[in-house]
Amino acid sequence: MRTFLLLGAINAFVAVALGAFGAHELRNHVPIERIATWNTGAQYQMYHALGLILIAALYDRLPIKGQGLARTAGYLFAAGCVIFAGSLYALTLSGVKILGAITPIGGVCFLSGWVLLTVAAASLTVSPPSSE
Repeated sequence: MRTFLLLGAINAFVAVALGAFGAHELRNHVPIERIATWNTGAQYQMYHALGLILIAALYDRLPIKGQGLARTAGYLFAAGCVIFAGSLYALTLSGVKILGAITPIGGVCFLSGWVLLTVAAASLTVSPPSSE
């Protein structure tokens, strides 16, 4: 699906850009102990950007039921990137600890997406090898 390929590519770009910013510039602006929080956001954003690209690559191979599950998983991954990684970026920049209360919502989006993608993958049927 074009949507998930685009979302995956955009999120991968953002994860690399913000990861580099965190590694090179952020330490001049926030206490060093908050850098790990920033890095966690960038890592999980990248993992799920790749998950979005995986969904885009495999979507057409899934049966109809599996496609619906994969589509929902993709939207959950995208929401998780915004909520999980976004809240960690905001927490790092602002130091407002209450923003950490939002992060688990994004984590639940990620976990739910992986469960749905697992169920979608289980819906695949294995074809016998062709006899050519």
